[in-house]
Amino acid sequence: MTGMVKTARALVAVAALAFSATAFAAEGEAPHIEKQQWSFSGPFGTYDRAQLQRGFKIYKEVCSSCHALKFVAFRNLAQPGGPGFTEEEAKVIAAEYTVTDGPNDEGDMYERPAVLADHFPSPFPNEQAARAANGGAYPPDFSLLAKARAAHRGFPAFVFDAFTQYQEQGPDYIYALLTGYEEEAPEGVEVPAGQYYNPHFLAGKTLAMAPPLSDELVEYTDGTPMTVDQYARDVSAFMMWAAEPKLEERKKIGFRVMAFLVIFGSLLYFTKQKIWRKVDH
Repeated sequence: MTGMVKTARALVAVAALAFSATAFAAEGEAPHIEKQQWSFSGPFGTYDRAQLQRGFKIYKEVCSSCHALKFVAFRNLAQPGGPGFTEEEAKVIAAEYTVTDGPNDEGDMYERPAVLADHFPSPFPNEQAARAANGGAYPPDFSLLAKARAAHRGFPAFVFDAFTQYQEQGPDYIYALLTGYEEEAPEGVEVPAGQYYNPHFLAGKTLAMAPPLSDELVEYTDGTPMTVDQYARDVSAFMMWAAEPKLEERKKIGFRVMAFLVIFGSLLYFTKQKIWRKVDH
């Protein structure tokens, strides 16, 4: 009887979880986001260095005029697991930026070229200036956006995600957003002045950011197609790295831990079998 009660309670809990997840999805009207193929997906996935460098180029030439990258330092560009720039290349990139430092001996702040230890400077001095330059909208920082933005998958998808190790909701969402702008909204949908219709936008279907990408906007020298689709993939991958620069190291450690547990568990099992083999159970 006790077992039946526990089973009934478990079924009720699962049903409640499913209902709450479905209700949340319906209330938020979460957009459907297609899963994309990424080199860094799965337990053995790794970043594509060339893609990260292209994504950084997109950020630098297109996105950095509005979006900050305050948690990423220039030295990170040359660290293991990153875009694969050399230290000298990272120094050259840093020198192209100006940062505020000080105070000096006279007590004044001053500007100087950035060095490897500096973080990427914000394009605006403060949030008020950012909003004033963007019609009241505040461009979010790019550092953690790939981990902070993700469409709600609902039940039972999020349960399967735990077993399939699907962790790419963020870059999937960013890619969908960048490629999801539509020139005309569906009938019955009103787009406010200064807004753009994008059915993939989580906070509604209209946003203040104009379509940032267009074909042949940024020049690639490695033969990669210069299309909106490719640009969106590259910058999404770069943002994933910015949000999780230790992804490859984490996966390596996880694999070693799992291998150790399997070996250790096997040793314990065979040891138990040897010690207790002559004991009746």
